[in-house]
Amino acid sequence: MGQRTQSAVGCLLMALGWGAGLAVWAVDVRARFWRFEQAPDWSVLYAELPLALLGGTAAGLALWAALSRLLGRVRGSR
Repeated sequence: MGQRTQSAVGCLLMALGWGAGLAVWAVDVRARFWRFEQAPDWSVLYAELPLALLGGTAAGLALWAALSRLLGRVRGSR
């Protein structure tokens, strides 16, 4: 796999990880935001959202690292 392909795959996996983090965060966000029916819980936006996006990004990075290492071993054994 060339450098350009590897870079493109890394960027794609980062974007997919970011999207997965956003999708996981979006599950039942309305109920978490209006948790106590008195006032909105803003920590859903300033704490949970960035953590979900960072977690998704970290998952994308870990997947990219695992795939590049696995493909490097397969390519090196030939």
